Amino acid sequence: MTARVTFAVAERVLIQLRRDHRTLALLLVLPCLLISLMWWMYDEANPLLFDRIGPALLAMFPVIVMFLVTSVTTLRERSSGTLERLLAMPMGKLDFLVGYAIAFGLVAAVQSVLAVAVSVGLLDLDLRGPIWLLTVVAVVDAILGSALGLFVSAFARTEFQAVQFMPAIVIPQLLLCGLLVPRNRLPDVLSTLSDLLPLSYAVDAMQHLTTSASTGQVWRDIAVVSAFAVAGLALGAATLRRRTP
Repeated sequence: MTARVTFAVAERVLIQLRRDHRTLALLLVLPCLLISLMWWMYDEANPLLFDRIGPALLAMFPVIVMFLVTSVTTLRERSSGTLERLLAMPMGKLDFLVGYAIAFGLVAAVQSVLAVAVSVGLLDLDLRGPIWLLTVVAVVDAILGSALGLFVSAFARTEFQAVQFMPAIVIPQLLLCGLLVPRNRLPDVLSTLSDLLPLSYAVDAMQHLTTSASTGQVWRDIAVVSAFAVAGLALGAATLRRRTP
């Protein structure tokens, strides 16, 4: 892997995203709208409930959105033959995947800043930890979603199949991350399974920032989520095919 090639791939992806206004809206605007919708739902019925689920939403939406966009975009590159032409050049699989991760990571940073600004600035999400660290967690979550999307794209043959992986990869994590039921109240088997899923640590980091000013546990959770993201990129490089059969 070479830095020049990797950043060239990232630049190419960013140029494509800049021209795709619908995808940009999906990446940047949709998470803010969804968080605002959840706040509106609970504003009159139970305003305190948004303070409990808001951090989980900030962890979930970047993972979901980046997973969908990355998996479909990568599969489109392969099925159209673009990936095969790129890999025929002096570029390795890791250059391609890390370039994509850098590009979507930059977009994720903007997405996270907007989502945190809306949640804390406009929707009055109660926060005791530093706002900048909340943004860091959101960015790492989005990179995790990108890594999972890159990994899953290797096993799909069509864009529809890529979307079909979401119930298998993402939804179980949504159910067990602590959004619906606190993780310490889950049955023993489900609690153990929850400890093996990266989104659980992402949600824990977000919730810890809203309940405590200490940051030690948050950094440990960030390290775990980052390790899952790196593992996803490594597996993606190992399983990436040049073209769809």
